[in-house]
Amino acid sequence: MHLPGSRSLILYILFTTVISSSVRSQHTDTLLLKQLLTSNAPLFDSVLNHPLHKEVQILYTQITRDKNNRPRFRSFSYRLDAKRYFYPASTVKLPTAIFALEKLNRLAIPGLNISTKMLTDSSFAGQSTVTADTSAGGGRPTIGHYIKKILLVSDNDAYNRLYEFTGRHTINARLKALGLNNTRITGRLAIGDKGASKKHSNPIRFLEKERLIYRQPPQYDSSEYPMQLENTQQGWAYMNGSDSLVKKPFDFSEMNVYPLYDQQMVLRRLLFPETFSPGQRFKLRKADYDFLYRYMSMFPNESKDPVYPRPGYFPAYCKFLYYGADSASLIDPGIRIFNKVGDSYGYAIDNAYIVDFKNNIEFMLSAVIQSNEDGIYNDDKYEYRTICFPFLKNLGRVIYEYEKKRPKKYPPDLSRFRFTFP
Repeated sequence: MHLPGSRSLILYILFTTVISSSVRSQHTDTLLLKQLLTSNAPLFDSVLNHPLHKEVQILYTQITRDKNNRPRFRSFSYRLDAKRYFYPASTVKLPTAIFALEKLNRLAIPGLNISTKMLTDSSFAGQSTVTADTSAGGGRPTIGHYIKKILLVSDNDAYNRLYEFTGRHTINARLKALGLNNTRITGRLAIGDKGASKKHSNPIRFLEKERLIYRQPPQYDSSEYPMQLENTQQGWAYMNGSDSLVKKPFDFSEMNVYPLYDQQMVLRRLLFPETFSPGQRFKLRKADYDFLYRYMSMFPNESKDPVYPRPGYFPAYCKFLYYGADSASLIDPGIRIFNKVGDSYGYAIDNAYIVDFKNNIEFMLSAVIQSNEDGIYNDDKYEYRTICFPFLKNLGRVIYEYEKKRPKKYPPDLSRFRFTFP
């Protein structure tokens, strides 16, 4: 990956680190996004007219390049509030995948890499054993294959395996080291992970030609990671594990936390590592960055291993912003979206870097919206298709059209984000 020359790099890092670290304390522009939403009222009235605006939060970041192609960032927000809780769903999978790659690099064991066979064992109540992956060529579960499944179709089991490998303590220690102090990732997904089981991680073995090259014993993390947040008690009722209606608010207070600002900073750190000081970058190799970029921007149907055929999967399957996760979307061949989505408990989230190679457009856009009209949780009755996805699609397109008209003195060189897909 190309970085600026040594002297200019030092000055640039000092400048951009100040910008990056101070964004949280700055009063980001809150007028532009409101103006864009209200000026396109027919697209957004169902949200703007709601008393709580459907829990919408938006963070839009313009990227302006100088003559040396170095990016500078300017952010705009709408109802952005790190203390206003929303359930982050699958968006927590991206930092977990990154930290899994970091751990491989830190271990530096010969033969241990993203293609090494990974066997997950069990040692605590509720844990599952995984010795094969039918979606992988040869049936081999590997870290690389799990990351592909996360980025292509947001696979839950793949995330759980990487969460167990990386370890709850390591994940949260890295978040804090990177200044992501409003985030915690403390549980697996889609298995009802709670209580003591959240603190115990599976034993894992890595084999190369059936030869054991690394064994990771069970891990235990005693930390609690408390946070003071608003909006953690929601609705008037929920369906419990026995499918019985419990007439009490649903409690999110012990669940994963990943606010929108932190999400975008993870994405910015991943895409533009040169704008952070060396100690604040992810500990990744160039091959790691390229691997993540490729599969973040790939559509499921472009993947040859694993294979995701229609009609169950389609290009916009994990593209909420701009395409609205619509199976009938016409895909623009010049646009690629590097992102991670999540949807659960009525929340739909997308954290994206959108690139148009033909028109030299690039911007970052992160947004969350919730719709749960009956106020009941765990009943699988949420308005994703009628409210959430259309909102995110329209938002992405309104910002895209705004960017298309925004004057830029120097067009960006986006070649490092361009990949050829079969």
